[in-house]
Amino acid sequence: MLIPTNKDSYLTYFIALIWFVNGLFCKVLNLVPRHQEIVGRILGETYAREITFLIGLAEIAMTIWVLSRFLSRFNAVTQIVIILTMNVLEFMLAPDLLLWGGFNFVFASLFCAVIYCNEFISNKKSFSH
Repeated sequence: MLIPTNKDSYLTYFIALIWFVNGLFCKVLNLVPRHQEIVGRILGETYAREITFLIGLAEIAMTIWVLSRFLSRFNAVTQIVIILTMNVLEFMLAPDLLLWGGFNFVFASLFCAVIYCNEFISNKKSFSH
């Protein structure tokens, strides 16, 4: 379904949009070079562009996974782990490159809370699904 029918669907589309914008515009198209600088700082400059591009493709794939709702609980946990891991690494290894400095982690945590609430509270699915 392409058009959201309730507030839970709107949250799902919002979550997918965040992954898509960050993947395509910030990383694949390199419209926000700071992302490549962060990757270079953490993983080395040699292949920073290529790795940033691949991360962007992975974020676009996450968009598709979110919208598909396939294994949605596993997807939500995966998103939360990725976001928290990425933000801890960035905070420890490239804090000067973060858009909001230490507040990046606050925004990341809020995004994780939205993902958690959308999947585990709003959907109220049984754990067997």
